[in-house]
Amino acid sequence: MSLMTSMLMAQKTLTLEDVMSGGNNWYNLQPENKYTQWWGNTPVETTADELKELLTGKSIVTVEQLNKIAGEKVVSSGHNVVLPYKGKTIARFRHGSKRMEIDWKQGKVVWSQDIPEGAANQDFDSKSKNLAYTIKGNLYVKTAEGEVLQVSSDGSTDDSNDIVYGQSVHRDEFGITKGTFWSPDGQKLAFYRMDQSMVTGYPQVDISQRIASVTMDKYPMAGETSHQVKVGIFDVQSKKTTWLNLIGAPDDYHTNLSWAPDGKLLYVFELNRDQNHVQLVAYNTATGEIEKRLLEERHDKYVEPLHGLSFLPWDSSKAIMQSRRDGYNHLYLLDVRTGEVDQRTYGDFEVQQLVGFNEKDKCVLYLSNAIDPRTSCLYSLNLEKPRCTLIGVGEGVHAVSPSEDGTMVIDRYSSPTVPRSIDLITTHSVRGRWPNRSVNVLTAKDPWQEQGYKIPEITSGSIKAADGVTDLYYRMVKPIDFDPAKKYPTVVYVYGGPHAHNVDARWHWCLRGWEAYMATKGYLLFVLDNRGSEWRGREFEQVTFRHLGEEEMKDQMEGVKFLKSLPYVDADRMGVHGWSYGGFMTTNLMCSYPDVFKVGVAGGPVIDWKYYEVMYGERYMDTPQQNPEGYERCSLLGKAKNLKGRLQIIFGYNDPTCVPQHTLSFLRACEDAGTQPDLFTYPGDGHNMFGRDQVHLHERITRYFDDYLAR
Repeated sequence: MSLMTSMLMAQKTLTLEDVMSGGNNWYNLQPENKYTQWWGNTPVETTADELKELLTGKSIVTVEQLNKIAGEKVVSSGHNVVLPYKGKTIARFRHGSKRMEIDWKQGKVVWSQDIPEGAANQDFDSKSKNLAYTIKGNLYVKTAEGEVLQVSSDGSTDDSNDIVYGQSVHRDEFGITKGTFWSPDGQKLAFYRMDQSMVTGYPQVDISQRIASVTMDKYPMAGETSHQVKVGIFDVQSKKTTWLNLIGAPDDYHTNLSWAPDGKLLYVFELNRDQNHVQLVAYNTATGEIEKRLLEERHDKYVEPLHGLSFLPWDSSKAIMQSRRDGYNHLYLLDVRTGEVDQRTYGDFEVQQLVGFNEKDKCVLYLSNAIDPRTSCLYSLNLEKPRCTLIGVGEGVHAVSPSEDGTMVIDRYSSPTVPRSIDLITTHSVRGRWPNRSVNVLTAKDPWQEQGYKIPEITSGSIKAADGVTDLYYRMVKPIDFDPAKKYPTVVYVYGGPHAHNVDARWHWCLRGWEAYMATKGYLLFVLDNRGSEWRGREFEQVTFRHLGEEEMKDQMEGVKFLKSLPYVDADRMGVHGWSYGGFMTTNLMCSYPDVFKVGVAGGPVIDWKYYEVMYGERYMDTPQQNPEGYERCSLLGKAKNLKGRLQIIFGYNDPTCVPQHTLSFLRACEDAGTQPDLFTYPGDGHNMFGRDQVHLHERITRYFDDYLAR
C-alpha cells in the first residue's frame, strides 16, 4: 500500500450509515464473528454453506447435502440449522411453515411438522417435538404426530384481548418473557391465562389507512385495576387441564415457573401486589393443590424475583436459587424437600447469570462482576468444597455457552481494546485443579481501524456519587482531532433507571455508535451510570425508592461538576439526551437545572409516573394513593414552567410502553406555562425506532444539537 493511499484511508469519517444498525454500511463495520452451537459436547461452527467442527474445520454436513436429500431448496443457510441430538446425524431446521429433521447419514427426511397458519407465541419442545402456540387469544398444542389439541376456547378472538392464553403476562416484568412452559419430558404444558377485561384500555390511533382506526391497549396504570392471572397445566396425553389453586389476591404476581425434574411439581414465586413479600410455592401438577410453601422473603421497599429454580442435574432434590436477600444477587442451594437454604456465593458483587452446570465436577457455572463492577466474567462454583474459581480471561464482558455436560464452554468476550474474542475453554478440573485450558478460535481486529476510519479517544473512569462515598463509573468520548486547548460543546447521554447500565468493560467501553458519530462532528460525549442503575446491589438501586429521578439527578450533576472542572469542556454549551427513562431524566434535568443545560433531546419520556404501568411503577413508587407526595414531587408537569433551553421531545406515535399521554400532557403544561418545547413523532412506531427509522431518528437528534448547541 502506498503512503498516499494509507493517508487517504486514515481520513475516513464515520457516518450514521456506518454506526447505526439500520445504516447501509453498519454490518460491514462489525467485528469479525463465528456462529457456533454445540452438538452434544462437540463445538460446531455454522456458515452460510455448511456446519463444521469448530476446532478442526472438518465438514459435518453441507447445505447442499440437506437440500439434495429434501429434494428442494429448504435450507437457505447453515445458520438456520441445529444439531439437536448428541451423536446422531440429524439436522433440524424450519422452512416456511414446516419444521423438518433430516438424517444426512441415512439420506432421508425422518420427521416433519406443519406449522398452523397464524400460529403465534410458538414454543417448540425439542424432546417431545410438541408445539405450543396461540391463535388470537386461545392456546393450542400440535403433537409430534400432527394431532392438534385446543387447550382453551374462551380466549378473545377479537381485538379486545380481554382474555388471552399462553402469552407473557404482568407486562414482561419479574423475568417473564413468555407464557408457556414445557415439562422436562415435554408431555405437560404449564401456561398463563390472563383476564384483562377489567383493565382500562389506552387508545392507539392507526393512521396507516384513509379512515384512521382506534385499538385499545390493555394498559393498567399505577394504582388502577390490574389484570388477573391463572396458571394451568395441560396434559398432552390425557388432553385435560388442571388449574393451580394459587395463593394470594387475584391481582398478585405469579412468576418464574419452574418444573421439578420428574414433572410432578411446579414451583411458582408468588409476589403480592405491593411487591414487598414473595413466597416460593410448590404445586402438585396432577391436582393443582399446594404441596408445600418452601420459603418467603420480605423487604420494606420491594423484593423482585427474576429467576426460577435450576435443579442440579445430579441431585433432583436440590436446586440453585438466586436472591438479593443479603443485599447482592447471589446463588443459594435450596433443598426442595426441607426448604433449607444455604448461601453459596458471597461478596459485594452481583451474580449476573447462571450459565449452567459442569456435571462431571458437580460445579455451577455463572457470570459475575466480582473483579470490577464494569466486568462480567465466568466462574465455577464447586458445591462440595465450596470454592469459586475464575474460568478464562478475567477482564471484559463475557457471554458463555456450555456444552451438554458443561465440561467445556464457548466463551465470547470483548474488552475495551478487543472487539471480539472467542475461546473454547475446558471447565473440567484435573485432580481438583482447574487448569483453564483454552483454545482461541477467533480474535477479531478493530474493523474501524482496519478500514481507515478516524476513531475518537474513549476512556472510562470513576467519580463519587452525591453521597460522597459511592463510586460511579463513566465513559468519555472526546472529539476527533481533540485539542486540549480548545473548548468543546458537550452532550451528557443518560439513562439512569433500573435494569440497565451504559458503561461496562466491553469494546470501546460499551460505546454507542451515535456517540462516535457526534465525536466526528466536534462534540464531547459523557455517560455516567448513576445510583439506581443495575448490577451494583440492592442499596445502590433502591436509593431511588418512592422518589424516582431525584437521587439520579444529584449524581448526574456530580458528573456535570466533574465536566466543568475540565478546561476543554464548554460549560456554556452543555446538552443532554436520553431515551425512555433517559427521556424522563433529560426532561427532568432541563427543567430542574435550566441554567446548566442549553439543549436537550428527550426520547419516549416518562412525564408523570401515575401514567405508567402497575408493575414497574408501583415497585419503585408505590401507588399514587400510598405515595401522593412522591408522585407529585417526581411529576414533570409542574416543572414545565421552568424550561428555558431548547428541548425537543421525540416519541413513537403508537408507543405501548410509555404511552403518548406522557408527552402530550407535558406539551399542554408547557403551553399553559408559556414555555416552548419542540416535538417530533414517528407514526406507526412503538417505544423504539428500528431499521431505517433509526438512522432518520439519529439524524434528527444530531441536527437539533447542531442547530442549537454547536453554535
